[in-house]
Amino acid sequence: MSTYIWILLIVVIIMALYLLFYTYSVAKTQKVKERYDSSIDESVKEHPYLRNPVFVSLFIGTILIASFIFYYAFQ
Repeated sequence: MSTYIWILLIVVIIMALYLLFYTYSVAKTQKVKERYDSSIDESVKEHPYLRNPVFVSLFIGTILIASFIFYYAFQ
């Protein structure tokens, strides 16, 4: 496997971890403010991180980019 692929893979993983940490910290500070525009549905209250579209898109994007890199790395 090429050195550039490993470097790109490491950069993608670091960026994904940073984005997850940053999004989690922003969500945590929003929770502390206790200022909401409307009431929150019960299903969202039970799973606040699984129902958050930012977390879901980060997760799906990370999987797609990693699978793209692995696909071309092991071809």
